[in-house]
Amino acid sequence: MRKSAISIALRNTKYGYLSPHSVPMPSWHAYHRATRSATYGFLSALPLFVLYETMIVLVNLDATRPVRVEAGVWIKELLMMTGASGGLGLALLVAGGGGAAYLLDRHRDIPLRSRYFVGLVGESAAYAVGVALVVSSAVGALFAAIPPADGALWTQLALSIGAGLYEELVFRVLLVGGLFLLFRALMETSTRVYLVAALLGAALFSGAHYVGPLGDPFALPSFVFRFLFGLALNALFLARGFGVAAWTHALYDVMVVMGMLG
Repeated sequence: MRKSAISIALRNTKYGYLSPHSVPMPSWHAYHRATRSATYGFLSALPLFVLYETMIVLVNLDATRPVRVEAGVWIKELLMMTGASGGLGLALLVAGGGGAAYLLDRHRDIPLRSRYFVGLVGESAAYAVGVALVVSSAVGALFAAIPPADGALWTQLALSIGAGLYEELVFRVLLVGGLFLLFRALMETSTRVYLVAALLGAALFSGAHYVGPLGDPFALPSFVFRFLFGLALNALFLARGFGVAAWTHALYDVMVVMGMLG
């Protein structure tokens, strides 16, 4: 009886019939696979979305000059071309993100675990500290310290959270993801594709901070810092997905605003 059961299991494995639940996946591998998915990227971004959109409305209630994350403005201007604005535009953005995640993961078994979401945020916090140490040390060795951003604490916190969400959506998902798909069709090796997409995406990410009415005056130290920071986020996005990249960016900015990184 036992021999027969083993034979059936071996035969099913050979022909690809063995259920994935028959062989337990190592916990880290299961966590890594799940949190890298579009499903976790979308769901983990929802708290950032709600926090930013709520906080920025409150910030701008009494502001003489409203502030926004420019990448978010770009996305909402595109949505306005469809006739969607205000609350309808936000609802369309969420629906579009959820639909995209469903289409990408519809043939995958993605387990939803609360501990995975906690792990994703904790992992992102560790990356935020690590990126800060590496990038700040590299820029500090080349230039004088970059002055902190001006503005009230509540405003800076709102912009920090919004940057983590919208800049990662524009520059990682759309830009770096698009560059990766483009260069994959033109180049033979995956390593070269990753490298070119990450480098070009980081340069465009850094340069975009100096464009438009909300852009900063150009300064080489801040450009280099943003380039290296963008390069680190590109690597995280390609290796760990949108959710980890967005939370790493947001938590890094929040830590800087709160003075937690020195």
